[in-house]
Amino acid sequence: MMNFRPSETRTSSATSSAVTAEKAFSFISKGWREVKDSTEADLQLMKDRAKSFKNLASSFDREFENFLTSASRSTFPVTAISNSSSLSPAEIDFVKKLQPKISEFRRAYSSPDFSKRVLEKWSPRAKIRINLSAIRNAIVSEVEEVDGRERFRRTTVRDFSWEWKGDADEGQLSRNWEPIRALKTRLRELEQKSSSSEIIEGLKNSELVEKVKSSLKAICKEPEYSKEVPPLDFQELLACLVRQSGPFLDHLGVKRDLSDKIVESLCSKKKNQLLLRSFPTGEASILEGENINDELDIRIASVLQSTGHHYEGGLWDDFTKRDTDGRRHVAIVTTASLPWMTGTAVNPLFRAAYLAKSQKQSVTLLVPWLTRTDQELVYPNNITFGSPEEQEVYIRNWLKERVGFNADFKISFYPGKFQKERRSIIPAGDTSQFISSKDADIAILEEPEHLNWYHHGKRWTDKFNHVVGVVHTNYLEYIKREKNGALQAFFVKHINNWVTRAYCDNVLRLSAATQDLPKSVICNVHGVNLKFLEIGERMAADKEEGGEQKFSKGAYFLGKMVWAKGYRELIDLLAKQKQDLNGFKLDVYGNGEDAHEVQSAAKSLDLNVNFMKGRDHADDSLHGYKVFVNPSVSDVLCTATAEALAMGKFVVCADHPSNDFFRSFPNCLTYKTPEEFVNKINEAMSRDPQPLTPEERYNLSWEAATQRFMEYSELDKILNTSTSESDKVNGIVRKSKSVPNLTSVVDGGLAFAHYCLTGNEFLRQCTGAVPGTRDYSKQHCKDLHLLPPYVENPIYGL
Repeated sequence: MMNFRPSETRTSSATSSAVTAEKAFSFISKGWREVKDSTEADLQLMKDRAKSFKNLASSFDREFENFLTSASRSTFPVTAISNSSSLSPAEIDFVKKLQPKISEFRRAYSSPDFSKRVLEKWSPRAKIRINLSAIRNAIVSEVEEVDGRERFRRTTVRDFSWEWKGDADEGQLSRNWEPIRALKTRLRELEQKSSSSEIIEGLKNSELVEKVKSSLKAICKEPEYSKEVPPLDFQELLACLVRQSGPFLDHLGVKRDLSDKIVESLCSKKKNQLLLRSFPTGEASILEGENINDELDIRIASVLQSTGHHYEGGLWDDFTKRDTDGRRHVAIVTTASLPWMTGTAVNPLFRAAYLAKSQKQSVTLLVPWLTRTDQELVYPNNITFGSPEEQEVYIRNWLKERVGFNADFKISFYPGKFQKERRSIIPAGDTSQFISSKDADIAILEEPEHLNWYHHGKRWTDKFNHVVGVVHTNYLEYIKREKNGALQAFFVKHINNWVTRAYCDNVLRLSAATQDLPKSVICNVHGVNLKFLEIGERMAADKEEGGEQKFSKGAYFLGKMVWAKGYRELIDLLAKQKQDLNGFKLDVYGNGEDAHEVQSAAKSLDLNVNFMKGRDHADDSLHGYKVFVNPSVSDVLCTATAEALAMGKFVVCADHPSNDFFRSFPNCLTYKTPEEFVNKINEAMSRDPQPLTPEERYNLSWEAATQRFMEYSELDKILNTSTSESDKVNGIVRKSKSVPNLTSVVDGGLAFAHYCLTGNEFLRQCTGAVPGTRDYSKQHCKDLHLLPPYVENPIYGL
């Protein structure tokens, strides 16, 4: 691994940028020269072929003329005959007889009235003439009368033949042998008929003509009502500026609601005039359902279209982004991998499987690869892998046991390094380079803020056509628990806003417990393993057969044993309500860094808690529990809670935004105060839970989660919409891509600034990055068969 001082790094970055620009210019120039040379060669070849045809025609004319000229010379045949000793007397006599005929043919050929004289002297007794009436019938469309109206019948090529006539007089013969003049006469008559009002009226009603007219209009692309569109006034321009500056105003403390009210107030006076001024009468009703933002978008688009302006991209846009055709490609990038049993390892794996199940798009799952030393720190039960292929086999076997079908998707690896302080895997190098350009279509970034904190590489939205972020973790809640947590949380909040704006097109938040990020919507896009639903169905079937469910055990809690995963809240509740919970016993399953401290705290408080090693939630030993207790308020959406509900158990959890999705289930009991916690525990222990309905089971499944994901991420529209479709709907302007967006320019600037800052190793370490993660290590090169970073991205001059 090569290390550089900060000054050297800045010099190398500038040199590398200059070399890259020079290479790009050289590549473009070379391509232009090749196109130019190829075009010139094609034109020259066409000229040479035309010249050769011309020379061939000229040569033929000269040969024929020489033949006629030589035939007219009276001395040539005689001299040739007298000097020739090889000819027989019969051949000589034949040539002598032929000479007058050739001379006569030459005089006839040179005569102005050549055609008539040739016909008089050399025409045979049987004459050939063209039946011009047949030509007329083949060319001229006939008119049929149908229902009292004239109707044009489709013209077909009729049979016409050569007719042989007997003897005729001279005048008749000359007239019959003038086909060109007769044909011209018939064509002139056809032209006169074509200009008549009947044919014009027929063409007007012709479907072919209508198609030609529409095609010409599409080629011209003339705005239908550009002359009627007035320019934007000051209020409209100000409203557009305020709306596009919403994320920036949010950083200054101005809430989005206030920005929306400002825009609405600026446009309210003109709301009834926007469509009337931009569109012809009768088309405004199409957009009556649009809100003020949509109307403003359409208004701006119509003004730009009326001027003929087309937005070709901004300062930060990458014009190499390709338009895919055929089958679409989805790349899912996550921050963890099995056998680490964490949400960001399990849920993206299920998402990849169920997206690939539809077979409408190809799917690639990109997971981190850890070196052997990091694997020993992260993976449980001392599981390690010697190669990515071994880990891929483990992942696929684990998945196959839980989904019940063969998931056809690709698994790739990128270099990662484990950070002990944050218990997280940090990407090393440019993660986007491990998705090939031909597959760079749609990207799903699981934990986009985590992936991009120290991302120093190509911008995701430049390489991919669409980028969706899925927020899994409430990092602010974890950071606030650390030393100087409030100050750290302040900076992390703005950094998260920065990177998600710069690298994502839209963001999905699993619950309102996460940070309110730009371009984000709230939706639970996670489901539960099919195995948990089958357990719940089996428990419900046992109740129907025996009259009651077979719950032989009481309450339990399952989770990674670190304080931030709800163990602090659990110890406090049990300690504070110890008297009220007399006789209540809780079994706790989990492993983690804080296991010793948690167990020591429970023992010191003499709590009735039994600690056991962590295990899979679907383990047979957990089926007999009736109540799952989860007091955590740091989770975004607890997977264990969803799994417990799927198995038909009671869930006692805090009244917190992370549990909003579960409130609709009758077996979910929420509490706000410690006293309510005791009441909910007693209620759950005193009765049996209700079996899940088919609708409730479906809402917990991955099929429903995938459907919600496709809807809220707008992937269903993107995958089913061709990039070549017109921006017009029903003949009116929709939200046009030709509108220059101030937000995209700002996002591009933020991405560029982030790239510059993350390229400095000193600044990376000051903000908490793992040393040496700007590029991958030598061990990563060996494990993943990669070229060294200084070969992959050479820095010249050092």
